[in-house]
Amino acid sequence: MVAALVFVGGCAHYPVNAPLERHDPTAGYHVENLPDAGNSGSLLVVLTFSGGGTRAAALAYGVLDQLAQVEIEWEGRQKRLLDEVDLISAVSGGSYTAAYYALYRDRLFMDFERDFLKRDVQGDITRKILAPGNVVRASAPMFGRIDLVAEYLDDTLFHGATYGDLLRSGLRPFVLINASDMSLGTRFEFTQDQFDPICSDLSSYPIARAVAASSAVPIAFSPLTLRNHAGQCGYREPAWVQSSLADRAASARRYYKASELRSYLDADKRPFIHLLDGAISDNTGLRGLLDRMLSQASPQDLARSLGAGELRKVVLITVSAETRPDMSLDRVESVPTMFQVARNVKDIPINHNSFETAELFRARFENLARRERSGIDGPEAADFYLIEVALEGISDKVEREQFMSIPTSLRLAGDSVDRVKAMAARLLTGSAEYGRLLHDLGRRQEAGRKGSDMPPVVDE
Repeated sequence: MVAALVFVGGCAHYPVNAPLERHDPTAGYHVENLPDAGNSGSLLVVLTFSGGGTRAAALAYGVLDQLAQVEIEWEGRQKRLLDEVDLISAVSGGSYTAAYYALYRDRLFMDFERDFLKRDVQGDITRKILAPGNVVRASAPMFGRIDLVAEYLDDTLFHGATYGDLLRSGLRPFVLINASDMSLGTRFEFTQDQFDPICSDLSSYPIARAVAASSAVPIAFSPLTLRNHAGQCGYREPAWVQSSLADRAASARRYYKASELRSYLDADKRPFIHLLDGAISDNTGLRGLLDRMLSQASPQDLARSLGAGELRKVVLITVSAETRPDMSLDRVESVPTMFQVARNVKDIPINHNSFETAELFRARFENLARRERSGIDGPEAADFYLIEVALEGISDKVEREQFMSIPTSLRLAGDSVDRVKAMAARLLTGSAEYGRLLHDLGRRQEAGRKGSDMPPVVDE
């Protein structure tokens, strides 16, 4: 038996991402390839889901549940506000909800609570990792604990689904699942745009592995590995890369983005890409949208980059389950333990990056809105709505502290899940910007689905 286990462990290898035979910028999982006839395009609705374990997944779920209860009439058709969601950018805990909804749509409201939110996922994963055969497998040089996590997610949530399944559905929202490049410390998104430079075909890649990478907490889990097939598919470096590298003074940001892209094109120096928790580079889910916004000259250019038509309304709903830094160490004189140091060293840059990203994004979003209002008169001007759903925004101090103290893990008591869901509804419907949106759409919040514990909120 021991010999068999050793043999199995020695043979263990992570699933290798498939090479791309020929680069085609119009093929694969791009937002433009999800036209979704039921989505108007002139009403652009974008959601961002932060990290934060099951707490974040439940908060995101609560927002989707509320959007499903709002009936609007847009361009002569009646639909739910949820049906107008074009894009979701998610990281870590929020990626579970985003990926599940993109794949299964309204099944989210039927079985996601049972299969994930109210399940001891952390206990299940721990037991899987500690199973004797898996201990041996995870000790192999080409297989890690994160590969066991991906297997678990595939078995219990995603059932072998790939990005090809999302592409074939032709339905929005387009989903950005964000991880972090361990070597560069930068965001790595699971889209064909990101896979093109490494000449890899995202269509055959399991969604479970993308979600696992997005939530691969350092130390607790091993990095998830991708093979770099660069140079095999005819991908050509965009012209802006060389010009940006030639003149760093023109734009330091474009210089570093160009350096990042070029690093993926050298498969000899980087034959493998190792990914960790997306929270390391961006725990808000906003960075992917910010990168797109900074590269566009106008709201209409942004709309076209997201595959939308002529914009009339732009709605961004940010959902943040982030908590404050743990300063309990400052109440004792004793030397912090190695575990405490490791945890804080990891959390400090995440908290700072999240704050800076959110502020930069808010400034950019508001600047686009001002330019749109001042540059265009009449009905062609787009209206902008920035709606924030954040635990930090709970007005009652005692209640805020209760929610902010919910731990970041993949195990949450059922009553806590219900409380987070209900809080998501309260924060969303209590937002002045959300009220303005409903007013401008000429609609009101409808009565919730059967079983909902939240009363309807009417915007007069």
